[in-house]
Amino acid sequence: MVALGAAMALLVAQLGVVAVDRARARSAADAAALAAATERGDGRTVAREFASANGAQLESFEHVGGEVLVVVSVGRARATARAVAVLCNQGEPCGRFTEP
Repeated sequence: MVALGAAMALLVAQLGVVAVDRARARSAADAAALAAATERGDGRTVAREFASANGAQLESFEHVGGEVLVVVSVGRARATARAVAVLCNQGEPCGRFTEP
């Protein structure tokens, strides 16, 4: 009976870790894609930095035109995010590089 209880507790704990890793991976992928989309140039470096700052590893990066697609991993969890740069003032991406 004790062994069964311990096994159940271990299973619940493992499921919790997987759920947290998935959530962290989704957040990191979103942050990396959004940051890279507003970056001038390729954006791979900033995507890697944002993924790392959110506890993830950048697995793949594609930047075609104004669209960015990233895949990140946290533990065994993987997440994909896509972001598109919207042009504002004089063709510059909206976001942190534009001034009011």
